[in-house]
Amino acid sequence: MTAAAPAAASAARPAAATGPAVGPLALGDLHGSLADPLLDAMTFLNEVTTRYPGAVSFAPGRPYEGFFEPEDVHDHLDAYLEHLAARGLDRDAARTTLFQYGPTKGVIADLVARTLANDEGLTVAPESLVLTVGAQEGMLLTLRALCAGPDDVLLVSSPCYVGVTGAARLLDLTTVPVPEGPDGGPDPRAVRAAARAVRAQGRRPRALYVVPDFANPSGTSMPVPARTGLLDAAAEEGLLVIEDNPYGFFARDPGERPTLKALDRRRQVVYLGSFAKTCFPGARLGYVVADQEVAGPGGRRSLLADELAKLKSMTTVNTPALSQAVIGGMLLRHDCRLRAANAPATAYYAANMAALLAALEEEFPAAERERLGLSWNEPEGGFFAVLTVPFTADEAAMERCAREYGVLWTPMAPFYPAGGGERRLRLSVSSLTARQIRDGVADLARFIRAEAEAEAGAGAGAEADPGARAEAEAAR
Repeated sequence: MTAAAPAAASAARPAAATGPAVGPLALGDLHGSLADPLLDAMTFLNEVTTRYPGAVSFAPGRPYEGFFEPEDVHDHLDAYLEHLAARGLDRDAARTTLFQYGPTKGVIADLVARTLANDEGLTVAPESLVLTVGAQEGMLLTLRALCAGPDDVLLVSSPCYVGVTGAARLLDLTTVPVPEGPDGGPDPRAVRAAARAVRAQGRRPRALYVVPDFANPSGTSMPVPARTGLLDAAAEEGLLVIEDNPYGFFARDPGERPTLKALDRRRQVVYLGSFAKTCFPGARLGYVVADQEVAGPGGRRSLLADELAKLKSMTTVNTPALSQAVIGGMLLRHDCRLRAANAPATAYYAANMAALLAALEEEFPAAERERLGLSWNEPEGGFFAVLTVPFTADEAAMERCAREYGVLWTPMAPFYPAGGGERRLRLSVSSLTARQIRDGVADLARFIRAEAEAEAGAGAGAEADPGARAEAEAAR
């Protein structure tokens, strides 16, 4: 090439486009969910926790880290490799299983199915399972598959886990809240009424989302009659039921309340499970039991699990085989019986809940509770309890509590899709010690009394001077 060639080649290129530089993207031009306060709620909670690392945190619903040991990961992986060898896989085949892209539906479905049979009395075929990147992915896939158009509506128990309402928001899916009944879980009569109201608007009530055991955020559990009543109501209204069960393993009497899926005789329940609480969250491993038959053109038949796998193939492609191998090894080490393996954790969380309720009783005798308008529920287990307090328990109040009293908790309002819960807060006991719970409740009690006093003072001032309440609030 001659010396002039580079210049000629350069001259042949099109001139760079001229015009204004690209400025900041307008939030209004992005998906509407990004401006929804719902998506900010969890981010705020994570950030405020890091800002107050010394605070006693009743906020996160995470397992107690004392049950995790780094060395166990190697032991679980070895157990799974032994399992592969026992099945006749040589080293090359094991290498492919662990390190390559694997089947979209997962590689340990058989072990999960055995575990469900042992622990839940739930007989499911391995092919009806999809292993997912946490239960959250399973939830997203299920909602995407079931809801075909803008007229499809998801009914949700209220208060409700923000993960499902957030997922629905990402999918532009309408949710309709169904209030919890007196015993916990969505009231069957309210389910019927909500489904019929949706239908009267020309839309289709497609599914109902519920957490029957130690629900997040309320901590309530549904008694068996309420479970059967809910399934009957859903069947009458043509609803599928999406059962989310991350906490059911921590029941003190596992035979007392079977899962909705175990009671399902119509294949109306899609079951979401997770190993985050029973094994460890860092594996990010969940699963969906979707054994509903799907009828396609030309007489084709498939399982809903197969259809979910199609969606998954276009999102996460597959679930990391290494995570599956570690969890699979843990299942094998415990003969696919997680309830027995989790007995120490179940006892720990039950003791923590008892410590919380006892500390609240000690700090707030009945006479003071009545005077303050303070109350709380008494969950039989799980991670969460809910307090009703005599002030607005919002993010600003939570931050004051963290800054001035060294205690964090979770505002309940974001868990109410149609509004409500402004004077309620959630306490999680899962990641604390009994001593931290007692100390935290003592400091929380000081905060509650101070807020109640400030609220009373602001109210009295407002009666005497219309501007006094605003001034009192501004001074806080």
